Amino acid sequence: MKHPYLAKLLFLLLFAAFGLPTIAQAQTGTVSGRVTDGKNEAIPGATVLIEGTSVGSSSGVDGSYTIANVPAGNQTVVISFVGYNSVRRPVTVAAGQTAEVSASLSENTTQLSEAVVVGYGTQRRQDVTGSLTTVSSKDFVQGQITNPEQLIQGKVAGVQITTGGGAPGAATTIRIRGGSSLNASNDPLIVIDGVPVDNTGITGASNALSLINPNDIDTYTVLKDASATAIYGSRASNGVILITTKKGLAGEKFTVTLNSQTSLSRRYNSVPVLSAGEYRATVARVAPSQVKLLGTANTNWQDEVFQNAMTYDNTVSLSGAVGKLPFRASYGNLSQEGILITNRLIRNTGSLSLNPVLFDNTLRINLNLKGSWVDNNFADNGAIGSAAAFDPTQPVTSNESAFAGYGGYFEYLQGNGTPQKNVPVNPVAQLRLTRDRSSVKRSIGNIQLDYALPFLRDLHANVNLGYDVTRSNGYKLIDARSAGSYFNSPLDPTNTTSRGGSFGPYSQNRDNKLLETYLNYTKQFGGNNRLELLGGYSYQDFTVDAPAYKTFLADGTVSKEAATPYFTQYTILSFYGRANLTIKDRYVFTGTLRDDASSRFPTTNRHALFPAASVAWRVKEESFLKDVAAVSDLKLRVGYGITGQQDVAGISGDYPYLQRFVINTPTALYPFGPNFLVPYSPQGYNRNLKWEQTTTYNAGLDLGFLGGRLNGSVDVYYRKTKDLLAVIPVPGLINFTNQLVSNVGSLENKGIEFNLNANPVQGEHFQWTLNANATYNENKILSLGPQAPGFVGIDVNPNAGTISGGTGTTIGVYTVGGSSSAFYVYKQAYAPDGKPIDGVYADLNGDKVVDTNDRYLYKQAAPKVILGFSSNLSYDRLSLAFTLRSQLGNYVYNNINSNNGNYQGILASSNFVSNVTKDANYTMFTATAQQRFSSDYYIQNASFLRMENITLGYNVGKVFNSQGNLRLTAAVQNVFLVTKYTGLDPEVFTGIDNNVYPRPRTFTFGLNLSL
Repeated sequence: MKHPYLAKLLFLLLFAAFGLPTIAQAQTGTVSGRVTDGKNEAIPGATVLIEGTSVGSSSGVDGSYTIANVPAGNQTVVISFVGYNSVRRPVTVAAGQTAEVSASLSENTTQLSEAVVVGYGTQRRQDVTGSLTTVSSKDFVQGQITNPEQLIQGKVAGVQITTGGGAPGAATTIRIRGGSSLNASNDPLIVIDGVPVDNTGITGASNALSLINPNDIDTYTVLKDASATAIYGSRASNGVILITTKKGLAGEKFTVTLNSQTSLSRRYNSVPVLSAGEYRATVARVAPSQVKLLGTANTNWQDEVFQNAMTYDNTVSLSGAVGKLPFRASYGNLSQEGILITNRLIRNTGSLSLNPVLFDNTLRINLNLKGSWVDNNFADNGAIGSAAAFDPTQPVTSNESAFAGYGGYFEYLQGNGTPQKNVPVNPVAQLRLTRDRSSVKRSIGNIQLDYALPFLRDLHANVNLGYDVTRSNGYKLIDARSAGSYFNSPLDPTNTTSRGGSFGPYSQNRDNKLLETYLNYTKQFGGNNRLELLGGYSYQDFTVDAPAYKTFLADGTVSKEAATPYFTQYTILSFYGRANLTIKDRYVFTGTLRDDASSRFPTTNRHALFPAASVAWRVKEESFLKDVAAVSDLKLRVGYGITGQQDVAGISGDYPYLQRFVINTPTALYPFGPNFLVPYSPQGYNRNLKWEQTTTYNAGLDLGFLGGRLNGSVDVYYRKTKDLLAVIPVPGLINFTNQLVSNVGSLENKGIEFNLNANPVQGEHFQWTLNANATYNENKILSLGPQAPGFVGIDVNPNAGTISGGTGTTIGVYTVGGSSSAFYVYKQAYAPDGKPIDGVYADLNGDKVVDTNDRYLYKQAAPKVILGFSSNLSYDRLSLAFTLRSQLGNYVYNNINSNNGNYQGILASSNFVSNVTKDANYTMFTATAQQRFSSDYYIQNASFLRMENITLGYNVGKVFNSQGNLRLTAAVQNVFLVTKYTGLDPEVFTGIDNNVYPRPRTFTFGLNLSL
């Protein structure tokens, strides 16, 4: 397999190493020393820099460091490490000689002077007025991590990260302070090394972010309130996640690091269906006439479709400096099997960063390149539900000649040997006889130039050129022996010859181009006063191109002609500015203004202004508190801002305001003479569409005690979104459609967040750090615009609200006063013994008729409370860390039970029988086949406590004659789950549990070797 992206990265690395000239200063010396803590213990990994230059290094395992090529003369050495106060040491460097500078750092976990990443630059933490949280690599979730967002699960207050099951690279849903939209996107904006990436769905990839190697990530910064996010304006209503990747450091010695992990994943629970023996007894009791349909086998179909899965994850990185050119390069390979048979993901990644500082430290260059090549072998998740429902008395395979033409798999056949129609298909055959593969190549990169203007060194000009390019292709091939595809119809409906199998190729190209430029002026005056002014321009353009392909039957016959090729493009143009003023290190003022123009809106509504303002009062710096040793930090923050939303493509395409015509499918042909013509159909459009806007109010309190050993924050917020982008019903014959994307109504989110960090033990041999976070969020729809009498609400997005079973049955509604994730159901009636009564519901409106007017809002899918707790203990070379996550107040519709928790599968057909869940024998008093899809009985409490990860580590120490350092780890993920929910897993973001790919329990052994 060729990997052109990796070849390009290697070429750039070699070019950086040998192709760029470096000029060694003739008059240089060396600075060396040792970095320790207050107990004279070594601090490895401390950053040591020569002030005013990019020359520096980091301390080794024993705390020692060496910096070469230090300009001769008087210099200042700056030594820093996370969790400790930085120190500055003057030193005189003589040409050709070595000066020694050692330092002991004192603890300060608040790190008030630490630089934190914000939109378009960095700020001192003490100057931050908005609500943001930073998680560095040392605090990431450990173990086998495939998707990078999993690194911070349970780590950040106000952030809900839900993986869509246990498949390799499964899609993940991220919500920051609840959802602010109805039908538009609720996903946060994700910015990687300064490039806002396209994290919408990529054809051939379950999760766009799974194309990024988590081992390359250094920090996450989550911007939560509008005062922090408004600088990004568009797409910032749902928060912003800033990801920075690992970089090299000037003066750093050349280091090779190998991170290797081997994992075993196992399914640890199953859908509670009847065993073969239980099923035979149930069929004999409920429907004796159906006993003749039973087989003689005893098959656990869930055991047959799942497997123990292996994962091998290896990353090699090289970092250091070539002359004055810091660099880091990495290559990663991940080979991960899914626990569902035939499921596999292979990912190759490469990254390169070059960070030189030129022209007497006036020009800083950051070049970042990331490339990935991912090969997916998808498994049909429908086989999970099929395995739960397939008759357990039938065998997986059979030696009978009748089944030879179907791969030897048991299937329901007619007397002539052909498959029966409209019957279940063997779930093992469903997986084994399907090949669903894709290859996705992605590259994200940018070059950022920051130049201090010679006539005014406090004024910097910054240019950022970036891209995000994806190329994907794949196909789905169903074997001709598959019984489920035996009756695929040819294009000619008059030809009744049965032809099995199918082949459908696809491909997609996505291009994201970025140009940003801004001026940044920073001035410190009067000792402890600072002013920062920033103004800039941004251009970002997105295109998606998908060719059209024919689909074929197994014999090569065309089963479907190629549709119209797909191409779309949209552009965002922006102007933005920010002002920060700090007075006496006590009073901080921030103001932001951004003007965005999106091509998704008509010219009359294309532009929108997004202002924000916030203030902070550092009470700790006041005279009455400055000398109080017990209080290390006290800061009050208040912020206000407006952010926007324009991402409506998922429901209406990129141009919902334009009148459009689309080609009909080939099934709608009209005769014209001797030929048949394919007509075009007009589509609905809205010329008045405009930006959805979210206004956020935030008040926060930052606290620190005992020299930073205990610190935390509390934030209270209120978010109101108006002009909601939603799909609403419209009268027929007025707009070519009965549903239209419009701006309607408003909704609110309000809540409170707590975050606490503690360092209860910091001894010579024993250290212990803790993190706890909690979020409470309420979501409510305030209005949906003027509606006709009797209006209940708007149907939810079909992707989120449609359930399996029935025809187009939905289980949710958007209605005034309700949550946007509320369920809309009938109130179940119960017998005196507490069991539900078949088909009996409460007449809630009292009209003595039970109909749709008696449905009511009941519970919600979104959790009201999100909790996270992490602990990290170390004793000498041993360490133990774990992460706990919990959600409270969330409910799930058990679609497995509503489908199979009855005797429908036993009584509905005379040709076959299907298994039922154990709930059927609990809820069914008589031999009835009734299904109660809209009953609140199936809305179950899905609150849970999950031990996400526990990791035991051992630092072997120096190896290979003290040339390297080795660390070993053993981890378990998904250790335990405490919940009342009766299904496979309570963590279902949509609130509908149907064919959920179970999250496995994973055991990982890892090693980290640095040389």
